[in-house]
Amino acid sequence: MAEELVLLDFWPSMFGMKVRIALAEKGLKYEYRDEDLSNKSPLLLQMNPVHKKIPVLIHNGKPVCESNIIVEYIDEVWHDKSPLLPSDPYQRSQARFWVDFIDKKLYDTGRRTWATKGEEQETAKKEFIEILKVLEEQLGDKPFFGGESLGIVDLSLIGYTCWFYSYETSANFSIGAECPKIIGWAERCSNKESVSKTLPDSKKVFGFVQEFKKMLGLQ
Repeated sequence: MAEELVLLDFWPSMFGMKVRIALAEKGLKYEYRDEDLSNKSPLLLQMNPVHKKIPVLIHNGKPVCESNIIVEYIDEVWHDKSPLLPSDPYQRSQARFWVDFIDKKLYDTGRRTWATKGEEQETAKKEFIEILKVLEEQLGDKPFFGGESLGIVDLSLIGYTCWFYSYETSANFSIGAECPKIIGWAERCSNKESVSKTLPDSKKVFGFVQEFKKMLGLQ
């Protein structure tokens, strides 16, 4: 039976990006459908009636929701190609810890660097750098977070890098100056075709952010 894969997503979403990279790492072909989140498709509402959010992977008509669950599902179903989680239970638990850390800490803090002003923005900028420094420490001297190959922690973080220009420009700071190891890691990730072909151009993301700021009355 041929595998039928459909991904409901939104192009600037770092959560969707991690799924797209996972699919690319496994060499899987799928149909991509970009959602208008202000006018969600009947298919999205049908496939994710609880959260009504992207990304959703539809595998042979059955939906899998929430980006981390989708990545683990992809890794389990197509386990014979490019493993994304460690086989060792303890190492797997640690990978899940850092994925959770990134999801809980980075998204809201990053958003506040461009969606707020004044003191709140300054606080967000400092918090964002502090989070990246914790991740730098965890990375250490390894090429990737899991060691020698791209894994689920890398997938969870790399989507943010195409947003770095928007964060820096909006809040007037330099991630490269503060966290050079993260920039070096991002360059190594981008040497992989699965990453370079997935991440949108940072200036395109910035244009999206500018439009969103206008909608929020921040411009």
